[in-house]
Amino acid sequence: MDQRVKPAPHEIRRARLDNPKMRERDLAANLGISEAELVAAHCGEGAKRIEPRVRELLDELPALGEVMTLTRNESAVHETIGSFGEVQASSAAAAVLGSNVDLRVFFEHWVHGFAVEKRDGDMVRYSLQFFDAEGEAVHKIHLRPGSDVTAYRALVERHLSSDQGQNVETKPYPAAPEDAVTVEAFSRREELRTRWSSMKDVHQFYGILKNLGVSRHVAVRTVGEDYAWPLDRSVVSAMLPLVASEQLPIMCFVGNRGCTQIYTGPVTELKTMGPWLNVMDPSFHLHLRTDHIAEVWALRRPIKEGHLTSIDAYDAKGRLIIQFFGERHEGEDERQDWRSLVENLPRVPASTAA
Repeated sequence: MDQRVKPAPHEIRRARLDNPKMRERDLAANLGISEAELVAAHCGEGAKRIEPRVRELLDELPALGEVMTLTRNESAVHETIGSFGEVQASSAAAAVLGSNVDLRVFFEHWVHGFAVEKRDGDMVRYSLQFFDAEGEAVHKIHLRPGSDVTAYRALVERHLSSDQGQNVETKPYPAAPEDAVTVEAFSRREELRTRWSSMKDVHQFYGILKNLGVSRHVAVRTVGEDYAWPLDRSVVSAMLPLVASEQLPIMCFVGNRGCTQIYTGPVTELKTMGPWLNVMDPSFHLHLRTDHIAEVWALRRPIKEGHLTSIDAYDAKGRLIIQFFGERHEGEDERQDWRSLVENLPRVPASTAA
């Protein structure tokens, strides 16, 4: 956010009326506010503030039936059509395993919640929208024609906040300590390699990074090319048409602080519009800003059944934009056709990867 004086709620609503076709995220940026502040300005005018009691909400969301779920970051938007289902939760996080809805939810970052009703011609579009402490979108749930609007309204009433004010307080996140550790300053490379080589489950990866106090990006760049090697920045644009033509099922991950959303299956309909690479399949949409991709890395991580090969794309600040794996079922090694595809993608020398 910039430092100019923020507009008042009525000025935000006027700007929305004056720019009816502009995306909320873009309009908020133009106004120098967060998207959460844009939505909050409409409380009582099409929006209601709800308490983001995430653990309770997750158990209630299956009642909505078929919905569209949306998780995004600065460079990628991931949308799936399906329904909520089983929740596997700890005190801090949850895995949501529904019908084409596959999420990893991190509770502490679901700070602001809203129920939004937006008129579109003769239709009313209903959604639940959640934002982090900075006011950045964490996750959105959009009702579809077959959704249960009665269940939606009941859910909103159960979680309605006593605060329906049109202002919302946002605050920046402090820099993560691991972000200050550069490739040059990272002194635990051999320990990283030892722990990396000893993995039995890909989920151990995050604990290794946390224990070593290093970011994912620095770890990938320092572990060595037997475990992570740089690819040409264009490989994502080349890889998706390949898996589409071969109908090779993949896993596509897009996340932010509070939520990671996963699609598993084939992709078919690809469209490029300017810098945007789009997947436009019936139950999965992906919108990826390829011009934001600064580095692409292939990763090889051991598991007890063999190893997993993935593709990571990072932006110029070293932030993970998107990940791809081959489709895999628990207890199995990865698909050989996916492994072969990744291992044959064009590489670049590690010295020129940054």
